[in-house]
Amino acid sequence: MKREYLLISLFSLITAVFFYLFYQLIIPFFIPICWAAVFVIIFYPLYEKIRMRLKSKALASLIMCIFMIVIVIGPITYIFVALVQEAADAVSKVNVMYRTGQLDNILSINVPWLDAFKQKLEPYYDVSQINLNAIIRDSIDKISGAILIQTSWLIANATKTIFYFFLMIFTTYYFFKDGELLVNKVKRIMPLTPSQTNLTFYQLREVTQATMYGGVVVALIQGLLGGILFAAVGIPSAVFWGAIMAFLSILPLVGAFIVYLPAGIILMLGGSYISGLVVIAVGMLVISQIDNVIRPYLISGKTSLHPLLLFFTIMGGIYLYGLLGIVLGPLIAAAFVTLLKILEFKLHPSATNDLAEPDVEGESN
Repeated sequence: MKREYLLISLFSLITAVFFYLFYQLIIPFFIPICWAAVFVIIFYPLYEKIRMRLKSKALASLIMCIFMIVIVIGPITYIFVALVQEAADAVSKVNVMYRTGQLDNILSINVPWLDAFKQKLEPYYDVSQINLNAIIRDSIDKISGAILIQTSWLIANATKTIFYFFLMIFTTYYFFKDGELLVNKVKRIMPLTPSQTNLTFYQLREVTQATMYGGVVVALIQGLLGGILFAAVGIPSAVFWGAIMAFLSILPLVGAFIVYLPAGIILMLGGSYISGLVVIAVGMLVISQIDNVIRPYLISGKTSLHPLLLFFTIMGGIYLYGLLGIVLGPLIAAAFVTLLKILEFKLHPSATNDLAEPDVEGESN
């Protein structure tokens, strides 16, 4: 018996060592692998339809990679470059307004309801201590520094970025082609019965797709419409503001209204009453309503993450992984929720039947 324990301990130690070495081999390519996984999750339903028509995994995977390069990656690259340029232009314009005193004139506009609000606050807090100029100047310095750092990083790491891009496409091809085989191998080592394993992966897929389609895709549509709206009424840096609206739309309890509502009010204060009303009306009746119209259609029948959990996972993901964290954070949360479900299965096996979905095994294949 002691010999058996010794052999098991030795095998566990060797396995742990090789797990660590494998981790060290993979971690330098963590970002392109994760982006490949994200795109595969988003476009896998389309891949399945193409594969069923062509009867070839390799050809369907190749078509999906070409589709991503032409339809997705190209526009995203263009938008990102335009975003950096417009962000720099916007910061430069605000800097000029600050130096010439135009910003002071804007901030000194008398708004009756704002003055009344300040008067109500005066018994509790000295509003005069708030220096808007200093706050804005500090914000401008921080934004300028962030844009300069990111732009410098892209220029300095152009070769690495291009390499990571092609590595991502290469990985995406094999994730499409052999992803199902990889998932089946993971299922075989799960410490659950086949029905519990199928249900677990079914729920993981449902939560992931609900988060991706109900969050990221809807936010991109809102940001796109917001950018088009701003460009139509002549608001500068439309791509920049559209990207901001898309980001805010991902966050629960927030939304694009934080951008388009002040923009409409500023337009009206500047005398452009029709443009301001158009921005607010289209924003409220079209952009914000997309969340209520398209999201239910995209996540119909799927289990989504709780809004509070989604909020903290997105913010934590951005803090840890940067832009990738917008999608990686919710994916990690979805995996965490699924692991809790596994624990529930192990502790309360009888509850599995109550949680089962119809045709789970068929859905997971």
